[in-house]
Amino acid sequence: MKKALALLLALVMTLALAACGKKDDAPAPDASQPGSSEPAPSTPDPAPADDADYSGYTIRIYSNSNSTERTTWLINEARDAGFTISIDDNSVISGDTAAIQAANENKDGDLIFGLNETRWSQLVDGTYENLKIMDWTPTWAGDVGEYVYPGKAYGLVIQNVLMLYRNDELGTNGQELHFDHWADIVDCGYSWYRQNKVGGTTNANINSAMLYAFVDPSSPAGGISVDGWKTLWKYCEQGKSGGEDYKYGFDPLNKGDVQVSTFYSSSLYGKIDAAAESSENPLRGALEPENWALVDIKDGTYYIAEYIGILDRAGRSEEETAAVKAFAEWFGSADVQAAWGEEFDSYPCNTAAADILYPSGVPEIYTLKNFALSKVDGDTTYAEYVAAHSSEWTNIMTNLGFYWADASGAAAEPDWDNLDWSTLTQSAE
Repeated sequence: MKKALALLLALVMTLALAACGKKDDAPAPDASQPGSSEPAPSTPDPAPADDADYSGYTIRIYSNSNSTERTTWLINEARDAGFTISIDDNSVISGDTAAIQAANENKDGDLIFGLNETRWSQLVDGTYENLKIMDWTPTWAGDVGEYVYPGKAYGLVIQNVLMLYRNDELGTNGQELHFDHWADIVDCGYSWYRQNKVGGTTNANINSAMLYAFVDPSSPAGGISVDGWKTLWKYCEQGKSGGEDYKYGFDPLNKGDVQVSTFYSSSLYGKIDAAAESSENPLRGALEPENWALVDIKDGTYYIAEYIGILDRAGRSEEETAAVKAFAEWFGSADVQAAWGEEFDSYPCNTAAADILYPSGVPEIYTLKNFALSKVDGDTTYAEYVAAHSSEWTNIMTNLGFYWADASGAAAEPDWDNLDWSTLTQSAE
């Protein structure tokens, strides 16, 4: 797909710079959308002037979407667009926890992008002492749909966790898999891959998907029923881990080591395109699957969206703030997000960018029901519920010994009827 769109995207990005000064009368975000209870601004902020020079101010960015390739690309593209930015790659800051902690401790950030609803709910609600998201509405705010904290943060990239299976002779031999819940994998009758550690954004999202069917606000076990933890234990105990050889679930499925596995949507198609490079029995067919399929799960799947928001940095001048707003406006625009999505095999929240990338329609992996935004406790979405309980879940899994690299390191199954959840939900430290 890259070669087919490269010239088009280059042309669109060039034209966009010339049009930067035109104000887009995009509608304001819907204040009723998940993530915010405050009213949305009535109109977007004015678009930056096309003759403004913002390169004199170095915009400090924090992100967990910061592979070396991404940071290099962004620095170069921003420079060509007239911006100077500073962003650490994942050799310096790795993961959403590290990114948000560094931003909070250093107090020098202008902008944050990446993360997910769990972190953004915390940011917008003022959880972090030194981080305040300033009011801002880009001209493209109306193009990101439900992925918005009105007046604060706006979606860039949509990702979700997927459950895949082989339907060839190394898988189900043509048998279709239909589940009600993600947790039904433990009774599917086929072999499955499971991750080998508690930490990591993708691992956390898989666990959130597994636990969705067991939400119980009255439960002392982190708001999850004990049956939920029993099921997740079974998932670990009977699932196959490749130790350090398999960081994620694509490789074991691609090699035929398991019949069912989990993976994240971003980069899936690129992985399948290159699948034959690492397997004698590879998965075939990206947009048109040949020997694999998505498990049909009635609940849907757990989506996350990566957002962008501007930090209210102390001591920053109006001119410097204007540079930060102009960069955020540029980075989230349809043309730039289409180029970002094309380069890194990701799907944009911006529908105009998605139309550029996929003119024939939305890929199947992004049409699945999104239960991250389903209400689970009054007005609380599941993404907000995860945000409220994620530290407790991490502590429970760490304290009880969930996830081991190989069978020799397996922990003994807990005595579920005699556990002190008030202790287990606390950090072992």
